[in-house]
Amino acid sequence: MVKVIMGLKGSGKTKRLIELVTRAIEEESGDVICIEKGKNLTYDIPYRARLIHASDYQFGSYEFFKGFLSGLYAGNYDITHIFIDNFFKIVNDSDYEKAAEFLDWLNEWGEREKIRFTISATADPATVGDNIKKYCA
Repeated sequence: MVKVIMGLKGSGKTKRLIELVTRAIEEESGDVICIEKGKNLTYDIPYRARLIHASDYQFGSYEFFKGFLSGLYAGNYDITHIFIDNFFKIVNDSDYEKAAEFLDWLNEWGEREKIRFTISATADPATVGDNIKKYCA
């Protein structure tokens, strides 16, 4: 249920994410959410997707992110897909072990609640462990 688009800066991750959001809106019957760090995607994401600017909130830990996502779903059980752009910038933590634990939690939760997650992350895929690579597209 979790797919990570990983690459170095300028490798086209955000462009691919935008294409996937557009396709999800056309093909899925539930609500599509897109979370981004700033306000860069305002005109790129179709209006039918709920665009959330993480900069409007005090993201700063994986625990906060878990609570935020859980709250989103508690308020809307029709969510079928959540896209997250610039994952490491949103949580402001590039500890790969913590990231892997979060992705494992996200995968378990997503399977249980039938939510798919697509995440873009700026990192060199060669430097992350297998615990993250297993989610890479």
